Amino acid sequence: MESSCIPTQFNVKSLELRESGRTPGWAFPGFIKWPECLTKSRNLPRRCLATSDGGFRRETHGVGSRDGVIIVDHGSRRKESNLMLNEFVSMFRDKTGYPIVEPAHMELAEPSIRDAFGSCVQQGAICVIVSPFFLFPGRHWHQDIPSLTAEAAKKHPGVSYIITAPLGLHELLLDVVNDRIKHCLSHVAGDADECSVCAGTGKCQIH
Repeated sequence: MESSCIPTQFNVKSLELRESGRTPGWAFPGFIKWPECLTKSRNLPRRCLATSDGGFRRETHGVGSRDGVIIVDHGSRRKESNLMLNEFVSMFRDKTGYPIVEPAHMELAEPSIRDAFGSCVQQGAICVIVSPFFLFPGRHWHQDIPSLTAEAAKKHPGVSYIITAPLGLHELLLDVVNDRIKHCLSHVAGDADECSVCAGTGKCQIH
């Protein structure tokens, strides 16, 4: 039975002290999310999977079957923009095979972070991973999304959550930007149709 997040009531007294190198250290299983009072130590891994015999095994892939993933964007008054997030989430779910993946909009549209959080829990998630679909960290990442997620989590005691970093300076984004540039240039040259982003807008043109 998988359990990828350990509740804050986890009894740390059951853990034994062992000798590690020249100094003693706790024999923590990998990737456990520990109670807040213990997470100040740099040596505490955060996550694990429980085994049927009461032990733990290391989870190397990060997301387990009891984890829910929320991909959250800003939200728009433009329906087409919001529907594009749904398409991305569907592509992401198919690509990764993660069983619980939900879209959410920070504001201006539904589903909200609160709704997506509840949907993940309803599907069996005991840990919710909120992934901001934002390019760089800003006020929304520092303040708004954490605040909205914390409020959503209040309705689900015992369910843990984590907010990941935004996309940032990831080298794969270089290929994405270059691909967009090449496709737009091919389109204005008459060698390619509009991409799914520009389709029907007529905006991809030389002025």
